[in-house]
Amino acid sequence: MKILKNSLLLVVIGYMAWMMFNLYKDYDSRTALNDTASYYAEIGPDETGAANLVTSVVVTYRGLDTLGEVTILFLTAAIIGLLLRTEKGSRLVPLRASSEFLITAARVLIPMITLIGVYIFINGHLTPGGGFQGGAVLASTFILLLISISNKKLGHRVLEFTEAISGFSFVLIGILGIILASGFLDNHILPLGKFGTLFSAGAIPVIYSLIGLKVGAELSTIILEFNQIQGKEDEVS
Repeated sequence: MKILKNSLLLVVIGYMAWMMFNLYKDYDSRTALNDTASYYAEIGPDETGAANLVTSVVVTYRGLDTLGEVTILFLTAAIIGLLLRTEKGSRLVPLRASSEFLITAARVLIPMITLIGVYIFINGHLTPGGGFQGGAVLASTFILLLISISNKKLGHRVLEFTEAISGFSFVLIGILGIILASGFLDNHILPLGKFGTLFSAGAIPVIYSLIGLKVGAELSTIILEFNQIQGKEDEVS
């Protein structure tokens, strides 16, 4: 049996080595952009008004992909919530008392981190960043909030409301792009403004703000679900 397992392992390793060798042998590095990438690079800034080219591609040209990514994250949060659902109306169970140092640090850091997260997705059309990155930063503030206020209770209502309103508004802007402009999530439903300024790139800052709030709410919901189920387990034990 051991000889059979080793033989099978050698076959798998040999096949992987052969496959990687063929990939390396046939690899042809690109020295120029393809037609689609060239269009994005040359026309994108003028057409979308966004100084950050990555943003203009993700939010406008490939807006349906972004909608799919946000939908996947929503389904992930919903599935986790379904699997870890406790009894109706349950609240956060404190796991342990927080130190005075942690509480004081949280009061100072939470507003600062929240401001950074908001800055990241509001300025996503100007600098590297955007809705997903800013939403992840907002979720990190929620983690700090959970571990620093163990004497209080948190529920889902605010997170659910934020996620629902952000998702609905995101899809609504996409539909308005079809009706008022040239396609889904077309940012020309709002004036492009002056290139390189905060109020520019049409609807892109609004879209990224909604994505940031939605992602932040969904990640925070996942964190809260895991924290609640752990709290219930500790309470039972």
